[in-house]
Amino acid sequence: MKLWAGIAERFSRIFARLAGRMPSERQRLLAITILSGGLCGLAAVAFHLSVGWLEAIWIEPATSLRGHAWIWWTILSPTLGGAVTGLGLFFLFPAAAGSGIPQVEVAYFRRFGSISLKETVGKFLLCVVQLGSGASLGVEGPTVYICSGVSSMLARVVRLSPENRRRMTSVGMAAGIAAAFNAPIAAVTFTLEELVGNLDQTMLSGVIVAAALAAVVEHSTPGFGSAPLFHIQRTYSLGSASSLVWYALLGVLAAAVSVAFTDSLLWLRLGFRRLKGVPKWVQPAIGGAATGSCAVVALLFFHLNGIAGDSYKTLTVALVGGLPLTAMLVLCVLKLAATVTSYASGGAGGIFAPALFMGGMLGGAMGYVDVDVFHHPADSIGAFAVVGMGAAFAGIIRAPMTSVLIIFEMTGGYGLVLPLMIANMSAFALARIWRRTPIYEALLQQDGIFLPGGGHPLESAADEDELAHYHPTSEPLDE
Repeated sequence: MKLWAGIAERFSRIFARLAGRMPSERQRLLAITILSGGLCGLAAVAFHLSVGWLEAIWIEPATSLRGHAWIWWTILSPTLGGAVTGLGLFFLFPAAAGSGIPQVEVAYFRRFGSISLKETVGKFLLCVVQLGSGASLGVEGPTVYICSGVSSMLARVVRLSPENRRRMTSVGMAAGIAAAFNAPIAAVTFTLEELVGNLDQTMLSGVIVAAALAAVVEHSTPGFGSAPLFHIQRTYSLGSASSLVWYALLGVLAAAVSVAFTDSLLWLRLGFRRLKGVPKWVQPAIGGAATGSCAVVALLFFHLNGIAGDSYKTLTVALVGGLPLTAMLVLCVLKLAATVTSYASGGAGGIFAPALFMGGMLGGAMGYVDVDVFHHPADSIGAFAVVGMGAAFAGIIRAPMTSVLIIFEMTGGYGLVLPLMIANMSAFALARIWRRTPIYEALLQQDGIFLPGGGHPLESAADEDELAHYHPTSEPLDE
């Protein structure tokens, strides 16, 4: 950490001198917002490239070995990754556990956006190990945390007021979502839905600028480009009004899967916490072993992965209707089980990608029903898979506007507006009725942390001690 502290100190001195020439805090806020958007984009690209590099040398070779060796190495790879991550979380970076988004919310509401440099670096390193070794988690949540940490550091360097430091947290979240999904518009709506909750003009302006700049940086990086995240050659649309019945039913099923995912995650997470006979640092290895076992099942029966490591390749095949019905149903169940164990065991990684994967598989399976019952064209399978992604996202993440916009930006198709709205709103409304508390809020409440709007404000010093687990109070440049 001394190396990072030295680099940060030199950077802070240079930037502080430049900021000192701007007497107005409004000017400093604008300058740091622009700089933050660019740096967040670079940090996100570096993180994604690091995860991809480790996957290429770790989990992918394990699944392609000859004989029966691939079975053991497919299980062992995420198990070792979980053990290394567990050691790092337990002894070095305890705040780096989990998705990252709940921790950013804690920083926003309780720390004026304060996220330490130490935990930002820890999140980067440990998530690279966990995800690159094959954990059934996503890069999106950690990207949000890392980018929010970058914005927080910049805000402290130029000594912005507490309220403007809080605004910079929302800037980092928007930049992280934009870079993770190549979806700057959805990044703005998600930040408003999940974090800000109002239309503060200053904050909204910063969010838009940062999201746009982060997306530009990603577009300019070789290997990323400006194309949508999922490359779908065909353009889907609502072929027949009779399919709307099945899209509505898809929303209902997506809500059921969302509740099953949330309930099982919270239940198993509590179970791991009560597991006194196994050291805390070993527990992520248990989640890794479960993930590897699920991946073995998928590879044995369907010659498909999507469970351990990058799930978007297999999901892309589903989005073009290239997977059989049985494979989609089984992969949906396996992904749910692998993600729940990976996260609940104390791992570090997000749930955005797993939510999209489960929704895509569920939607594709419903597409087969539409084709068989109404004898619609086979393109319906892919179209239902696209809509299923948004429905599961809406049910699990509880961000209804974002769930529609993010599918548009990720797939580049706008012909499924009506089915998306029907399925997504059905999933969101039913999931909210069946389980009132959203997943991120429920995870924090399980830790004894109640944020504004949850109806249980922090009242005791013990609660403040819980918050310290997520964000140490020391200044990031002092660590």
